[in-house]
Amino acid sequence: MIPKSQIVTLPVYEPGKPIEDVKRELGLTEVIKLASNENPFGCSPKVKEAITAQLDSLSIYPDGACLELRAAVASHLHVAEDQLMFGNGSDEIVMLITRAYLQPGTNTVMATPTFSVYKTNATIEGADVIEVPCIDGDHDLDGMLASINEQTRVLWICNPNNPTGKSINKDKLTAFLKQVPERVLVVLDEAYVEYVKSADFPNALELMKEYKNLIVLRTFSKIYGIAALRVGYGIADESIIDKLNRVREPFNVNSLAQKAALAALADQEFVAKCKQANTEGLAQVYAALDEMGIAYYPSETNFVYMLPEQNPREIFEAMMRKGVIIRAFPQAIRVTIGSRDENEKMIAALKSVLTPV
Repeated sequence: MIPKSQIVTLPVYEPGKPIEDVKRELGLTEVIKLASNENPFGCSPKVKEAITAQLDSLSIYPDGACLELRAAVASHLHVAEDQLMFGNGSDEIVMLITRAYLQPGTNTVMATPTFSVYKTNATIEGADVIEVPCIDGDHDLDGMLASINEQTRVLWICNPNNPTGKSINKDKLTAFLKQVPERVLVVLDEAYVEYVKSADFPNALELMKEYKNLIVLRTFSKIYGIAALRVGYGIADESIIDKLNRVREPFNVNSLAQKAALAALADQEFVAKCKQANTEGLAQVYAALDEMGIAYYPSETNFVYMLPEQNPREIFEAMMRKGVIIRAFPQAIRVTIGSRDENEKMIAALKSVLTPV
């Protein structure tokens, strides 16, 4: 474990700045948030009905095993129920993985940039973190393989990757998994899988049948639009799920969240509409970026990672003053795909802020 004296050295996760804070700080009446990869179309109407129906049961503890939700997800994915576990967002499952597998003297391998929660939780457990820089937004799989040693316990693959939006195809991922030692747990984070359009994107659930050291993470926070309720899940061999359940807190997914996730899962028509709207939004944003001469990575997600010439932090501040909240990184900005109107407002603000190359 990290010494308590070093806790102050851990980075604090910075979520997208809240809309109301920006309105108050800058005196704005209209602000759009395109920073946290939330679904601009909200959630299925069935979710609201499910939550309302549960309001008379708030005095009762939730089902700690998420049995009803577990059965529904297992049926939807065609996996066994004991291959599933649920968490307070997939973030919690990341934490449980590090709690169960990492300790001082071990290490973990991940890309950079990637989802920052992997590194933070590994650091808390006292493990060494080996970061392998992405190449043009892609995981350097050869570099990650070369970084594995006898102390490696967990390897993280975010596919598609957050924040770059790029994905690893089936052939590359399969070749990679063949070379990872069986003793190393491979975490395949597929938070954005429902947005993927690529025909050669890997079927992780099929890969799990051959690679028993693989766990797949998914979430109801993105395309399903219930980020406020925090429901994520992991799919893995029963032995991995059993180990993680032994370090999981009881009642970690509340009753409203479980019922909401059930309703969201049942409305696949809503999911399909959101995917189509996102595909159209990506095309809308790509066209504008091409016109402005701004470099970006093609995305398999609901966001675009842009590589402008100007300072990203300055762009972030300037965009916020114009009522558009985005996300800044050291060499890039990340913008969530919104509704058509939100995209137009973001593009107009960006044009006024950036100097075309």
